[in-house]
Amino acid sequence: MRSLLSLAAALPATLLLTLSLPPPLIHAIRIVQSNDDGWAELYVRTLNDVLNAAGHKVILSAPADNKSGTGSFDKPPSNRVKPCHYNSCPANAGPSGANSSRPDLRWVNSYPATSIRYAIETYARELWGLDSPPELALTGPNTGANVWFAVEGSGTVGAAVEAVRSNIPAVAFSVASTATAPWDADPRSRTMPAKSRVYAELARNLTEKLIASGKPYLPEGVFLNVNIREATDKCADASRYKWILTRITPGVTSPPDVKWCGSRRLPTETDVILKRSGCYVAVSIGDASDKTTVNDKRQGVVLEKIRDMLSCLP
Repeated sequence: MRSLLSLAAALPATLLLTLSLPPPLIHAIRIVQSNDDGWAELYVRTLNDVLNAAGHKVILSAPADNKSGTGSFDKPPSNRVKPCHYNSCPANAGPSGANSSRPDLRWVNSYPATSIRYAIETYARELWGLDSPPELALTGPNTGANVWFAVEGSGTVGAAVEAVRSNIPAVAFSVASTATAPWDADPRSRTMPAKSRVYAELARNLTEKLIASGKPYLPEGVFLNVNIREATDKCADASRYKWILTRITPGVTSPPDVKWCGSRRLPTETDVILKRSGCYVAVSIGDASDKTTVNDKRQGVVLEKIRDMLSCLP
């Protein structure tokens, strides 16, 4: 008789991932995805698999190449000359394209903000119809933390802000690790693919929480900037992470924050992600108008939506 391990090794990678996921959600929604690392990057594809397995309708529309650090740059896509990132599209493939068997997986030869705008204005209409616009935008998980000064230049954040400007609530996910891998890396590996599943599960957990909170999923003009500590051996499972409500900017002269954990000043995401040890996810409430911290009653609205998943720092 073959062992369970040998049977698992023989399973296709996509089936193995599906079998490891929780049951589909009862309430599925329409989601657009993007990032700044490129449409073929492992992290964004793993999250795409997890969202689809949960029953959501999802369109991934991201740059053909790695466009990290391009902020909110936006320009019409131009014709490609070279193959896409990781040879995920052929040379001379035009200004945009799709996976040959998955029209919901799209690349755009431009910036992250451009690619998510194409998803909202064009691809969603093609695949879902005029009366079924996107309900939520998720960008990332980005390879590398996006905290404080990095937020302004982040293409992953830029894509999220672009969605908010189109009246779609958005969450930008980033990971405090710069490791990269292509979309077809073996998910049974103990390195990048295993970590990618942890990040995708964490992103799904927050997504579910926002959906369960009811519409509007986020207040007007708000995006969430989420940073995840690297999934090291001590943080090898999503259940080990603690969710911390944070600020993007320090706020020394800002109005008081919403009262939480006995304080009227939230910790910064920089402190939680870059300076402390532990399995943490920092959730900051960002203002889409300037990519800084929201400092008004909208903080309280978001807090009430995700309160029961948050922890206080020790």
